[in-house]
Amino acid sequence: MARISFEEQAKQNVNKLIDYAVKKLYLQEYDVVYVKNQLLDLFSLTEPYEGPIKDYELYAVLDQLSDYAVRKKMIDENGKLNFETKLMGMLMPAPSKTVEMFDDIAAYKGTEAACDFLFKLGEDSTYLRRPDLDKNLIWEHEAERGNIIVTINLAKPEKTPEQVRLAKLAKGGYPKCMLCAENLGWAGNAAKPARQTIRTIPFELDGEKWFMQYSPYQYFAQHCIAVSAEHRPMCVTSSTFRRMLDFVDMFPHYFIGSNAALPIVGGSILAHDHYQGGKKVLPVFARPARRTYVMRNLPEVSISIVDWYNSIIRIESKNRAQALEAVNSFRTAWDDYTDETANIICATSQDGERVQHNAITPIASKNERGEYQFNLILRNNRTDEAHPFGIFHPAVELHNIKQESIGIIEVMGLFILPGRLSEEAHAIRDILTGKTPLDFKALADETHPLHKHLTMIAQLATDNGTDCSEKKASDAVTAYINTACEKILDTTAVFKNTDEGQAAFDRFIHTVIK
Repeated sequence: MARISFEEQAKQNVNKLIDYAVKKLYLQEYDVVYVKNQLLDLFSLTEPYEGPIKDYELYAVLDQLSDYAVRKKMIDENGKLNFETKLMGMLMPAPSKTVEMFDDIAAYKGTEAACDFLFKLGEDSTYLRRPDLDKNLIWEHEAERGNIIVTINLAKPEKTPEQVRLAKLAKGGYPKCMLCAENLGWAGNAAKPARQTIRTIPFELDGEKWFMQYSPYQYFAQHCIAVSAEHRPMCVTSSTFRRMLDFVDMFPHYFIGSNAALPIVGGSILAHDHYQGGKKVLPVFARPARRTYVMRNLPEVSISIVDWYNSIIRIESKNRAQALEAVNSFRTAWDDYTDETANIICATSQDGERVQHNAITPIASKNERGEYQFNLILRNNRTDEAHPFGIFHPAVELHNIKQESIGIIEVMGLFILPGRLSEEAHAIRDILTGKTPLDFKALADETHPLHKHLTMIAQLATDNGTDCSEKKASDAVTAYINTACEKILDTTAVFKNTDEGQAAFDRFIHTVIK
């Protein structure tokens, strides 16, 4: 078969993109010629391909077109992903049209069907890059106080040194952050990804302008983000809870939660007020009550401590006003609560200024009985000489597994571990099977890629030897990671899962419900 020129291949791929957009991205017949001509102009092609369209795979088409753009010096290798996003953005319905379609579906079929539409559009447009997301390793660990889901994040690869260098050179403060509304249609650069394919849904929460989008990383089913239209710092107040209930009233099939607004116990973006949500699939939702309480002045509210690793107060009621009053009572009480016998100090002083340490990670949803449900996860970010990373943060010996802040997703039972752990775990398995000799002297060198795992390797080798089968080695490494995740969750508990810790938890509860 005769080989076609690169230009002819590009023409064919333009037609394939148009065909895909008609079938998957709602490109209307009257707009086909217009969009095709835009694509031809982008590639400096003088005329379209007139032959039949052969079978194709979208990501292969995009890869060939971005390679063509590199060959024609339209972009460099590091700009391929942003260029592919630009191509797909040219094929999609406009943001306003997407909102119109979402609202129509919500009006006739409900908001769950509308969310399904928006999510599928995200996948079909490559905003949610399914081939990359499917690279993530994921498993579920059964444990006494609740199952834990563990995922090793391979969908977000570490940047190459050249990409890091280019990101530092990319100047400008627009958009202000990765969550700002101004990301809609953003062309991207070396520091911030292109966002021509993102589509957002605007609404009001507690009388303020907010919008919803899907997280490109999809750590769990339909992982979404509700974002304030105003770029302002994270803050958990009484308004937070009203906004959350407005959200679950609109989207009862989703939960919504906020990271605590403090370092160490908060998320990675504290500069922009936002919440995270999605389908109610995270392990904490399946956990029963350990103990229940009654608030005398709020008879329609049920209070319980959740049988879980960290310290969670669950508030449930069909009465919205009483649910809000209860959750605010616990928030204000925890802000100022100190119990030095439990090593809990709400705030300290630095240079004459109050430094807040107590915080709450609130999660709102509707339970199977149709009641409003708040899960309030009590947090504290205080450090001391013995715990420089945080008294309720993973200890140094666990940092080889997870060192980053333990945010809302982890404390609900889904661990997002760094992609480096995949290759490192494979290398440790090779030591346990004997493929790689166990060399403690080499491992003790700080430049060794497995140096951070020295203690882990020593423990696994002692327990299992270095002549394991592949399965035994794999199971041993996985079990070690699972146990580490349990320990990390236990560490985040401000009231420990001991008799003394639970007695301290009861003392706090009774200061609020008395």
